Amino acid sequence: MKTQRHAAILKIVRRETVASQEQLRERLKTEGFDVTQATLSRDIRELGLAKVASPDGGSHYAPASESGAAIRPHLEQLLPATLVSLEGVGALLVLKTPAGGAQALGLALDGAGWDEIIGTIAGDDTVLVITRSERACRAVMVRLKELAGLKA
Repeated sequence: MKTQRHAAILKIVRRETVASQEQLRERLKTEGFDVTQATLSRDIRELGLAKVASPDGGSHYAPASESGAAIRPHLEQLLPATLVSLEGVGALLVLKTPAGGAQALGLALDGAGWDEIIGTIAGDDTVLVITRSERACRAVMVRLKELAGLKA
């Protein structure tokens, strides 16, 4: 269902000018997809859609390839292959990846938009995740382990 909805969103924003989430939600409804604003926001983020300037002075949604933005990897697909280990202290979490894997994992975490995460800093094989609190750090650790298929 999600794949079909994503395809419908891309089709809509490629063929017409869509200036707002509400307008996109209405267009999706006519295509047979009745989604909440939260789901649509998540879809927009996952698809890497960006607001770009229109010739008339307004703005509209465009796919990443047309906006110049990079395509963000999906966290659920990336984690099992890239997360080697994780360790937390306080509100900080350190994720270890194979060499060269940290940038993609940091980008995917940022793109996931988890409320518990303030931001990430990625090196070559290490990602520093800054969370809002020790409790948030523990919650993020549990989610990451589950998504990566690591033992809790």
